[in-house]
Amino acid sequence: MMFPFLKGLPRAHLTRHLLGCQQSLSLTAPRRFRYGATRGGIPVLPSHGTTGTVLAKTAPPLQVPSCVTQFRTSTRAKALPAPLIWIVLKPVQKLTAIILGRSLRKWWVALPDNRRQLFRQWAWQRRWRLVVAAGVGAIISILLLLTHLDQSPVTGRTRLLVFSRQNYMELAAFTSKAYMEEFGDRLLPESDARHRVVEQVVQHLARRNQDLPEMADVDWSVHVVQSDDSNAFVLPNGKVFIFTGMLEAVADVHQLTIVLGHEMAHALLGHAAEQASLSHVVDLLSVVLLAAIWAVCPRDSLALLGQWAQDKLTQLMFNRPYSRKLEAEADQVGLQLAAKACADVRAGPVFWQQMEIREQLSGEPSLPEWLSTHPSHKNRVTQLDRLVPQALELRERCVCPALPPADPRAIFSESVRVLLEDAKARPRPAAGGTPQHGPVGVAAPAALLARSPTTFPSGLSHGDNKALDGAGAPP
Repeated sequence: MMFPFLKGLPRAHLTRHLLGCQQSLSLTAPRRFRYGATRGGIPVLPSHGTTGTVLAKTAPPLQVPSCVTQFRTSTRAKALPAPLIWIVLKPVQKLTAIILGRSLRKWWVALPDNRRQLFRQWAWQRRWRLVVAAGVGAIISILLLLTHLDQSPVTGRTRLLVFSRQNYMELAAFTSKAYMEEFGDRLLPESDARHRVVEQVVQHLARRNQDLPEMADVDWSVHVVQSDDSNAFVLPNGKVFIFTGMLEAVADVHQLTIVLGHEMAHALLGHAAEQASLSHVVDLLSVVLLAAIWAVCPRDSLALLGQWAQDKLTQLMFNRPYSRKLEAEADQVGLQLAAKACADVRAGPVFWQQMEIREQLSGEPSLPEWLSTHPSHKNRVTQLDRLVPQALELRERCVCPALPPADPRAIFSESVRVLLEDAKARPRPAAGGTPQHGPVGVAAPAALLARSPTTFPSGLSHGDNKALDGAGAPP
């Protein structure tokens, strides 16, 4: 039967039920039909000999009869992104490993000596089975990891990617809202000259790199934050955040293009998802080691010390070296993006030399590279110097205007030499006195941030450099 819910009803009741449904249905649009007899107000098709047509009156709107079941669907619940779930559950899995390891230790201590001996004998007799089970588990884990291998979009490097790019697009939507609330009262208006410069550079980079699908698929938007921090970052969904301290650190539009190209390269290459994937796998392996630490250590204090040592070793051996690797790759790809945008790629090494000197003059302690998540300024200068010839060839293939013969690297080196000679020749003030010409730390930044005289990326104007020069005041 087509309608099982009508099964068991009397035939007469069934006929009345269907007729009620038929009579309660009405049409909303006019229709034409031939003359014919009517039966109970319902037109009956006439014989073929009947002629003539008549326009039926427009029926009232369609009303759903009571015999028709009406279904209502609720709004679709939006699931949380997988990386966000992992971030939330990360402390839970650590706590679970600690409780499990500590419970195993207490259970072992509470066992009588004869029971311990029996357990050792049982494990020794089944040692090969346990080894095979562990090997099978390791093979399954390796196969699962191999199914999550991926290639980097631009460089083609093979990498592990547990979380997809789409997962991090969803997470970026949550993150961008949080940043907008955090920086809400410090965001510069779009009419500010600094915001306009950054907007032009970002859009120029996007236009000149439309051949990359990852660049063309993202809607890039700019947010300039009033802050003294020399920082900038780009979320995977194209939200660009740059602090005014970074605008004060760059010397010209070329350096700004290289800095933004580096940050946009992180988003294009999906470095956030890649680093989180590695961290997720390392954390899962660390859970087993953490449970073993709490099970083997005789006291909680020793277990806490072992847990701290494990965290530090994980950072030094996996997370920080991998982060430095991704930063170096972003430097390489960012320089290529800037070269296709017709920037003077020779300004890249100069920027990191400036950052190194600014850091020294500010007196901030610098960590050794093996303790940092970023390469040292000196190593970045060396790497960019090695990549500049290839970037210049790429720039030439993109039909960019010719660069001036004066190399910004040579100009910067000469500026540093003159400044140091001037500092040595300057008389030192007597004890308790004040220097007549000002301290070196005040004069140095202005002398070291040398502007490129006439060259700008194609599509940008000289007014963009003026906006950077006057970054301290709104228009």
